[in-house]
Amino acid sequence: MNPTPVVAALVLLTRLATALPTPDADADRTLPPRFEVTGEQNAEAFPLKSTDLQATLSGVIAEVTVKQTYANTGSSPIEAVYVFPASTRAAVHGVEMKIGERVVVAEIQEKKQAKATYEKAKAEHKTASLLEQERPNVFRMNVANILPGDEVKVTLHFSEKLTATERVYEFVYPTVVGPRYSNAGAATEPWIGNPYLGEGVATPATFAAQIRVNAGMPLQSLTSPSHSVKIDFTGKEQAEVDLPASGEAADRDFVLHYRLADSQVASGLLLHEGEKENFFLVNVEPPQRVVPEQIPARDYLFVLDVSGSMHGFPLDTAKSLMRDLLGGLRPTDTFNVLLFAGESRMFSQTSLPATPENIARGTDLTRMANGSGGTELLPALKRALALPMDEDTSRSIVVVTDGYVSIEREAFELVRSQRGRANLFAFGIGSSVNRWLIEGLARAGMGEPFFVLHPGEAEETARRFRGYISSPVLTGIRVSYEGFRTSEVQPRSIPDVFADRPIELIGKWTGEPRGRIIVTGQGGAGPYKAVFDVADVASRSNPALRTLWAREKVRTLADDALVAGRGKEEINREITTLGLTYSLLTEHTSFVAVDETPREVVDKLKKVTQPLPLPKGVGEQALGTGQVVSGGGGSAVGAAPEPGVVSLLLLTAAGLLLHRHRVQPGE
Repeated sequence: MNPTPVVAALVLLTRLATALPTPDADADRTLPPRFEVTGEQNAEAFPLKSTDLQATLSGVIAEVTVKQTYANTGSSPIEAVYVFPASTRAAVHGVEMKIGERVVVAEIQEKKQAKATYEKAKAEHKTASLLEQERPNVFRMNVANILPGDEVKVTLHFSEKLTATERVYEFVYPTVVGPRYSNAGAATEPWIGNPYLGEGVATPATFAAQIRVNAGMPLQSLTSPSHSVKIDFTGKEQAEVDLPASGEAADRDFVLHYRLADSQVASGLLLHEGEKENFFLVNVEPPQRVVPEQIPARDYLFVLDVSGSMHGFPLDTAKSLMRDLLGGLRPTDTFNVLLFAGESRMFSQTSLPATPENIARGTDLTRMANGSGGTELLPALKRALALPMDEDTSRSIVVVTDGYVSIEREAFELVRSQRGRANLFAFGIGSSVNRWLIEGLARAGMGEPFFVLHPGEAEETARRFRGYISSPVLTGIRVSYEGFRTSEVQPRSIPDVFADRPIELIGKWTGEPRGRIIVTGQGGAGPYKAVFDVADVASRSNPALRTLWAREKVRTLADDALVAGRGKEEINREITTLGLTYSLLTEHTSFVAVDETPREVVDKLKKVTQPLPLPKGVGEQALGTGQVVSGGGGSAVGAAPEPGVVSLLLLTAAGLLLHRHRVQPGE
C-alpha cells in the first residue's frame, strides 16, 4: 500500500483542524462584529482617538482623571463600544461628556435603568454615553450618535488607595484588557468576545500619562518598570512623571514605583469629617521581618498555566519563575507540579521529596511545556485542592497564570470553600495581567499575590516568595478602639500578614475626634503594639475617604456573596444602594450622560466595537474565533481545537482513507 495519500490527507486534515473552532466552543458565545481594517472602514473601526491619564499621588491616596477622546472621521454616524481595564482598587465616582463646548455631567443610576436611559437617548438621536462595570477591573464605555466629524470627550474621575510592599509604593494603571478564555459551558458575556488587532499590530489610539507625586516624605527613588518615562524632581518630596502619547504605550500596564527615604512607610491616621458621615483610614506599619533559623517542613503544590494565552513571553517567564521556585526548595520540603490547559497533568500522584533529582525532573517537565489549548483553571484548582496531604505538614498552593479566564467568581468561591486546607499564593505573569483574579485568589486563599511583568523579575520575585512563606510578618492581630466610636470598619478581621506591607483599616466614626486606635500582634521578635492618638490628627478634610470606604465595602460584600448562607439578592441590593448613595460605579450601578440636543442622524447608526491591541508578549493563540482583526485587511484567525480533537479527526480520516484504499479494485 502506498502511504503517500494517507500522509498527505493527514497533513491536509491537520491544517484544516487547526483552522476549525473547538466543537461547541461558540455555542454560548455572542461574537462581536468582524472588521476588515481597510479604506473608509479604517476610520470607523477606530473611534477611540486617545486616552490621557492624569494622576496626583498625595501620600497614600491617588486622585486620577482619565480622558478618552472618540472621533468619527468616517462618513456614517456611529455608536462606539470600548472595553477597557481598571485597577482593582479604583473607586470611580464621576463621569463627564463633552461635545464641542457642551459639557454633560453623568448621573449614577441603577444598571438596568441607566441602560434604558441610554437606549432611549440613542433612539432619539441624542449623543449619549454609558459607563458600565463588567468586572471590578473591566469597564465598558458606549458612546451613541457620534456624527461624521464629531469629537466626543469622556472624562472619568476615580480615587485609589496606594500600598507599599517591601517599602516600595506602586501605582498601576492597566491599559488593555487581555483576552478571556470561556469554555462551552460558560454563560459568556458579549464583552469577552471583543475583537483584537493582529499580533504585532499597534493601535492608532494613543495613550499618554502625566503623574504628579507628592509623597509627603522625602523620595529616595522613582521608576517605571513598564514604560520609558521622563521624571522631573521638583523637590525632595515632589516629582512629575511624563509619558508622551503613542500607540505603542497602550499594550501593557502602566506601572510606577517609588520608595521613600530610609525606606520609610507613610503609616498614620487620616480623618474626614463630612456633613452627614465621618470616615477614617489608618495605615499600620508592621514590624521588620525576622526569619527563624528553624523553619518547619512545608509541602508545595505548583499549579502552572500552559494554555495558548501563555505561549511565548508569558510562559518563558513562568518557566524561569518555576526554575527559581523549585531550585529554592529545601531538602526537608516536599512538592508536586500540576500543568493545566484544556486538561491537567500531574508530575506525580503524591508529593515527592525535594531531592536534586526530583527537582531536576520537575524543572524538565515545566521546561517542555509549549503553551496551547484552553485555560481550564477551575478543574485544575479542584484537582489541586482534592489532593491528599499530610495533616502534620503545612501546604502552600502556588498558582502561576496570566489570569485570562472568565470564571473569576467561581474560582474565588471554590478556594474560599476549601479555606483551611492550604494557603494559596497567586503569581500573575505578563505585561497586562488579570489582577482581579490574581488578587482575589490570594485573598480567598489567605495568601499573597505576586506579579512578574518580564523575565528579568522572575528571580527576585521567587526570592520574595521564599521570604514570605518562611515566616509571617505578624500573626494574631487584634484591633481595639479606646474612646473613639467607630462602625463598619473594613476589613472585619485581619489574617496573618505575610507581606511586608502596612495593615489598612478604613471605617466610619461618630462623636468627637478623640481617643486611641490600638493594634497588637505577634511579630518575629516578640509582641507587637502600635498606638494612634486620634486627637493628634491635624486635618479632618480628606474627602476621598468617603468614596474609598464605599469601594472597600462593596468588595467586602462581593466576598460575602461567595459564602454559602448569605442571600445574594440581599447583597446585590446593598451594593446597589451603596453605588447610588456614594455615586460609585459598581456591578449594579452605571453612569449615564445624555446631551439633550437631538442630532440629525440620517443614515442608520453603525455599531463599532473598538478592537484592542494584544497585551505585549501575548500571541494570537490566546484568541477565539472572530476575535482577531488584521492590521492590513486580512481575515479573522480561527481558534485551534484541543489536541484530543485533532487526534480524533486524524484517526477518523486515517480509517476512512485506509477503508477506501482496501476496496479499490485490483488490489
